[in-house]
Amino acid sequence: MSNLGFLRLRVVNPFESSFREARSAVGAAPVLASAEEYKSVADAVADCSLVVGTTAVRHRELQHPLKLLPLGAPIIRKRLRSGGRVALLFGSEKRGLSNDDLSHCQWLMHVPTREEHISMNLGQAVAVCLYELARAGERPGSGVQSKPPQKAEKLKSATAGEMERITLMLLDALRTSGYLGQRSNAAKEEKVRRMIRRMNLSASDTEIWLGMLRQMVWKMKQQK
Repeated sequence: MSNLGFLRLRVVNPFESSFREARSAVGAAPVLASAEEYKSVADAVADCSLVVGTTAVRHRELQHPLKLLPLGAPIIRKRLRSGGRVALLFGSEKRGLSNDDLSHCQWLMHVPTREEHISMNLGQAVAVCLYELARAGERPGSGVQSKPPQKAEKLKSATAGEMERITLMLLDALRTSGYLGQRSNAAKEEKVRRMIRRMNLSASDTEIWLGMLRQMVWKMKQQK
């Protein structure tokens, strides 16, 4: 990350012993030493307007749009130039990203490796993805850019936190209406979360959606 100018690292529930040892080691990179810890993916990406997951596309039935790294990187660079905050989400070395993790992403990206050896280790995957983002001369983590920022988008994209609030309100409405049972159903909740992410809502849209859903939930509860 430091080599390529990306300086903000967020980690979710790291294995504390190894993480503490690496962070406090002599000569540890400042990026690792200043990493921010979160209890959930939802919390870690709450202020991001675009969340992109990474996958090797193996043994998984994908529920998201999938883009090869060379095609996905320009989209991320464009969002960064417009002032948006982007999260590039990597899973653990051993298991990758879970379906619940992926439900917080708008789309997925993967490195075009050969079919006979599709997986990369975590360090390699991070380096290749960040190189593709930085090779145009931009270093979003350090604020250095090779050309002036473009004008901000007319409509500010909703953050992951705002979309999560809509998701939770919609789930409440679905339970209150009887569409979903009162007990948690992880698979259905993940489908709802993915559907909300695919809508690419603007920040102003989220206020309208939240208002509508609150009113519907209130009305349904009054009638019970």
